[in-house]
Amino acid sequence: MTTERKPWHGIHVATALPFNDDLSVDYAGYATHVAWLAEHGMHGVTPNGSLGEYQTLTDAERARVVTTAIEAAPKGFGVMPGVAAYGALESRRWVEQAAEAGAHSVLLLPPNAYRADRAAVIAHYRAAAEVGLPIVAYNNPLDTKVDLVPDLLAELHAEGLIVAVKEFSGDVRRPYEIAELAPELDLLIGADDVLLELGMAGAVGWIAGYPNALPTASLELYELATSGDPADLPRARTIYRELHSLLRWDSKVEFVQAIKLSMDIVGRKGGVCRPPRSVLPPEIAEPVIAATKQAQALGYR
Repeated sequence: MTTERKPWHGIHVATALPFNDDLSVDYAGYATHVAWLAEHGMHGVTPNGSLGEYQTLTDAERARVVTTAIEAAPKGFGVMPGVAAYGALESRRWVEQAAEAGAHSVLLLPPNAYRADRAAVIAHYRAAAEVGLPIVAYNNPLDTKVDLVPDLLAELHAEGLIVAVKEFSGDVRRPYEIAELAPELDLLIGADDVLLELGMAGAVGWIAGYPNALPTASLELYELATSGDPADLPRARTIYRELHSLLRWDSKVEFVQAIKLSMDIVGRKGGVCRPPRSVLPPEIAEPVIAATKQAQALGYR
């Protein structure tokens, strides 16, 4: 599939954030990780997503994570900060910070301090859009309890408030209704374990978790799944099937610890999480370890 590469297209890795032993942010390690992802074919990064534990950061730390990513990014490498906040005014402030730092686009959840109604959601995106950066809406009804249903996305797009949606509902029927109601709204894969289904449905990007550990395999799978060439599907299905026991951790409650654990196993710095996240108990850690080692044994990197 040939499309113009826009700043939010391609694989943007929702970057895990390394911490030092005292749980301070390892900014040098983070910069190294961003550069490593660029070297391995990723198209950009999304700092301050849930995988980056942004909820545990101070304002100063959160801002510095964005500037660190932008300073480490080579030319042409996208930076799409997460700008989620409980209120529209706070989200707008983070969009302004991203713009001032030089980000190319932002990723924005709906308001999630409570189960916001349609009018509140639209007002939230209006406030953020006033800054002028392209906004990718993030639909994660499992965690936010606010569902950006296809007709609401179409309304947000028609008003010029969003350019794309990260679809994390897990409902693989959604892309087709979104395309019917808002054909110019870009679809981004929002969960690793629906990559093949959403790739075949016309996705032009992937905000991804497991490329933190396996960027080369992830890039191959993404390109095969989104090529539009039926000849690529057998290989895509093989990779997807062999990696799915690992990819599905991206949709589980323990996804941050799981992906960081996989990073440790493959030789990247995943490391510890900040509280309230803690070390995985053996009954959860052991399947992650086994799936990661199995992927390595199959040659995935």
